[in-house]
Amino acid sequence: MPAERLFQSSEAAAVVELAREFAQRELAPRAAADEEAHRFPRDAFAQLGELGLLAMPLPEQYGGSDLPYEVYLQALEEIGGAWASVGVGLSVHVMSCYALSSFGSEEQKQHWLPDMLGGELLGGYCLSEVDAGSDPGAMRCRAQLDPDTARYRVTGTKAWVTHGGQADFYTLFARTSDERGRGISCFLTPGRAEGMSFGEPERKMGLTGSTTTTVNFDGVDLEAGRLIGREGDGLSIALSALDSGRLGIAAVAVGLAQACLDSAVAYARERETFGKPIIDHQGLGFLLADMAAGVESARAVVLEAARRRDHGLPFSRQASVAKLVATDTAMRVSTDAVQVLGGAGYTRDFPVERMMREAKVMQIFEGTNQIQRLVIARHLARG
Repeated sequence: MPAERLFQSSEAAAVVELAREFAQRELAPRAAADEEAHRFPRDAFAQLGELGLLAMPLPEQYGGSDLPYEVYLQALEEIGGAWASVGVGLSVHVMSCYALSSFGSEEQKQHWLPDMLGGELLGGYCLSEVDAGSDPGAMRCRAQLDPDTARYRVTGTKAWVTHGGQADFYTLFARTSDERGRGISCFLTPGRAEGMSFGEPERKMGLTGSTTTTVNFDGVDLEAGRLIGREGDGLSIALSALDSGRLGIAAVAVGLAQACLDSAVAYARERETFGKPIIDHQGLGFLLADMAAGVESARAVVLEAARRRDHGLPFSRQASVAKLVATDTAMRVSTDAVQVLGGAGYTRDFPVERMMREAKVMQIFEGTNQIQRLVIARHLARG
C-alpha cells in the first residue's frame, strides 16, 4: 500500500504522485528482468528527464525544478522502491551536478548546467579509489597543472564509479598537491576524452542493472576552466556533496524497505495455515508490525534531515543518522520479508529476494555505516 504522506502544498503532492505513477507503471514491471539480464536502464533515465524528475532539487534558472529536499526525497523514495538501480542512479546524478551547482562560477554554471539538468545527460561521481574509499584524503589520482598551457593533465584510477562508461560527464576529485587536507581539487570532466578508459563492470550481488566500473585517466587533458572552486577545495566540496548524497541513498533505502513490507503484508494476507491467513498468527503479525515501525521511523529521520537542509540549518549529523538508520532498516526489513514468505521468498518468483541483495550495498556506499557512526560520534564529542 502507498506510504501515508503529509505535504505542504498540492504541487508537492503532485510531484510525488507523478513519480509514484511512473515508477509503478514503467519501472516496477521491468525491474526483475532487466536486473537479471544486467541491462543498464538508460531509457528510464531519459524518461525521468522528460518528466522533469532528473534534476528535482537543482536550480530552476539552469533547468532544474528547485524543489525542496523534503519533496525530492519522497519522490526518490517512490522511484527507488520500484527499482533501486534507477533510484540510486538518480541520486548519483543529482550529486554529480551538486559540485558545479553549489561551487561553480556563474560562467561555469551558465555554460554547463543547462545541458546537465536538461534531462538528456547523465552524470557520474569519481571520488573513491581502491585504497581510498572511506578515507578520500588518501587518494592518489593526480591533476598536474601545466603553467604554460593553463591545462591540467590527469593521471590515476577511480574505483566503484556508478554509471562508469555510461555517464556523459563526471565530477572528478584529484590531487593537485601533496598536502593531505588541502591537496585535493574538484573538476568537471567529459564522459569521454582521450586517455579515458573503463574497466569491466563489477560483478555485484545486487543492483546489477546499475553499471559500476573503474575509470582510468591516462594523461587526460582538461582546460583550467573545468576546475570547480579553487585548488585545494575538493575535499570540502566532496564532503558537502556526500551529506546531500547520503540523504538520497537513505530515501532509496526507505523506498526499498516499504516495497518489501508491502510484498510481505500482501503475501501474509493471502497465505493460509491452520485455517487462517498467516498475518493473523501473532508471531508473524508482530514481525510485520516491527517491520512497519522500522520503515516509518526511517522515513521520519530522513525527512527531519531534509527539512533542516531546506531551512539552511546544519544537517551533516542528521544526514549520517538518516543514512545509518534507513539502510540498516532496509537490510533488516528485506531479510524479514524473505522470512515472511518462507521458501517462496528465497526464490526469484518474488521481488524480496532481489531487494534483500540490493539492500546490502546501501550499508556500504556513500560512506559505510561504520563511517556514519564515526561521523555521529565526532559531532557528539564536539557538543
